[in-house]
Amino acid sequence: MIAREARQDLALQRFAEASPQLLEEIRELDAHEQAQQIQWAFEDAAQEQGLEPWELTLQLVAESADDLRAMRLEVHREVAEALGMEWAEYCRCNELDESAP
Repeated sequence: MIAREARQDLALQRFAEASPQLLEEIRELDAHEQAQQIQWAFEDAAQEQGLEPWELTLQLVAESADDLRAMRLEVHREVAEALGMEWAEYCRCNELDESAP
């Protein structure tokens, strides 16, 4: 599984590599502006797919379906903890399988 700290950068890299037209359109921009345009395009792509950017990030970096499930669960557990919610309550509110590891 990809380290949490590296996920966003890797997802943006993979997104950009899969978007040659975008890269062509922004090639004249400086590196900062290119990164900004890639980030915006990434967010737009997530929205078009009905996903949050974090979900698209996980899809792009997951090495397997099991890896994707594990990373999603990790994010959900972090959110539940940040909200101060019990795991069972969080699962009910978000229609998740409470027994997931």
